[in-house]
Amino acid sequence: MSEAIDRPPQEIIDEGVEDTGGLGGHPAGLTTLFFAELWERFSYYGMRAILVLYMVALPAEGGLGFDTKRAASIYGTYTMSVYLTALPGGLVADKWLGARLAVLLGGVVIACGHFTMVFQSTNTLYAGMALIAIGTGLLKPNISAMVGGLYRENDPRRDSGFSLFYMGINIGAVLAPLVCGYLAQSQGFKSFLAAQGFDPAASWHWAFGAAGVGMVVGLLVFVLQGGRLRQAERRMQKQGAKEEKAVGGAQQKLTSGDWKRIGVIFVLFFFTMLFWAAYEQKGASLNLFARDLVNTQVFGFSFPSSWLQSLTPLYVIMLAPLFSVLWIRMGDRQPSIPAKFMLGMLFIGLAYLLFMVPAAWLTAEGKVSPLWLVGLYFLEVVGEMCLSPVGLSAVTKLSPLKLVGIMMGVWFLAASLGSKLAGYLSGFFVANDPSTLVRLYGGIAVGLLVATALLALLIPTLRRMMGHVR
Repeated sequence: MSEAIDRPPQEIIDEGVEDTGGLGGHPAGLTTLFFAELWERFSYYGMRAILVLYMVALPAEGGLGFDTKRAASIYGTYTMSVYLTALPGGLVADKWLGARLAVLLGGVVIACGHFTMVFQSTNTLYAGMALIAIGTGLLKPNISAMVGGLYRENDPRRDSGFSLFYMGINIGAVLAPLVCGYLAQSQGFKSFLAAQGFDPAASWHWAFGAAGVGMVVGLLVFVLQGGRLRQAERRMQKQGAKEEKAVGGAQQKLTSGDWKRIGVIFVLFFFTMLFWAAYEQKGASLNLFARDLVNTQVFGFSFPSSWLQSLTPLYVIMLAPLFSVLWIRMGDRQPSIPAKFMLGMLFIGLAYLLFMVPAAWLTAEGKVSPLWLVGLYFLEVVGEMCLSPVGLSAVTKLSPLKLVGIMMGVWFLAASLGSKLAGYLSGFFVANDPSTLVRLYGGIAVGLLVATALLALLIPTLRRMMGHVR
């Protein structure tokens, strides 16, 4: 999954002097967090790009020899766990560690997870994934919170700052498959290893190690420039104390309007789960499709199949600013929240219908052009722009003030369950059976388009339940 779901936390208040010592007049700490998060995402997406490929590779090729169903199930459980740990990770930081220490500890645990996977065995694979999931739960929500802590309440630089931070996330996600995919899959690197006296079949573990090095670089940036983050810590502590005081005096019951808006969140939760179940195929079944059934040569140049996973974050970098401008220019004429969700479901459904179903049929004649995946990923990201950032904004608008944190945790649960469902569906991938592939991707397309039609019918009801929220 690309990182369009990362958005600023609650407003943070501080009476201190504005920090304008960073790039473009932003706080100096933004650069620190930008590069720390870039390298954390590099480590995560680098490992994710090759995880399923490593599990299904034969032992003679340096892999574990798992069948597709087992590998896809493990992948789904892992990606689900990464999202599930975000909520307890945030709570641990709020109650005990503080955001800065939580980020540091999380980064150390993530690095240990990657370096554990340097060793080839099933046990080290499971241990490494568990450590990465735990570490990500500590780091991910808290580093985003620290970005918010760099700015005072209503600071006009805030949205711009998060946009820059968001670019760092996706730059890391673009670079990761290119580097780790090259180390894991390319014949050039395997030949280099053999020339140096190393086992070329162990190239997977050099890639896992490179992901760990990326996390270490991020940690070094975070530690060496940690002094820039002290003001953010102070602001977050003050805001936490203020919120505890406010919650203590806000024990009023929820109104019928509150319950209706909460109901809208749960309806959208269902459709969001279906969206991510299709979107997260790229790390599992589509990763295998690219390896086995896509011609990975362009103008005579061969490239690792995992490089195609860099397309999604690249599209996000290109399209996110355009959609931001589009919604602003449309103003009151822009679609409602449920209508934007419907568009998101429609685009990803069309992506599978128009690209993956024909591509699956064509595999009967041999390997297909990579342009099928290029087109698929583009339409997927168009759908993501209509659903993912809109979803987080919707939760903050629809939730009662005292339940925003809880409902945000519920919202991330949709991505978590969707990721697990993606792993389950990927288990039906069979490389040498075009009819099975057509049923798999055609079934995903039909399911998404039926869900789109259902959501379209629900839009008038959901708009009434939302009341004044638009």
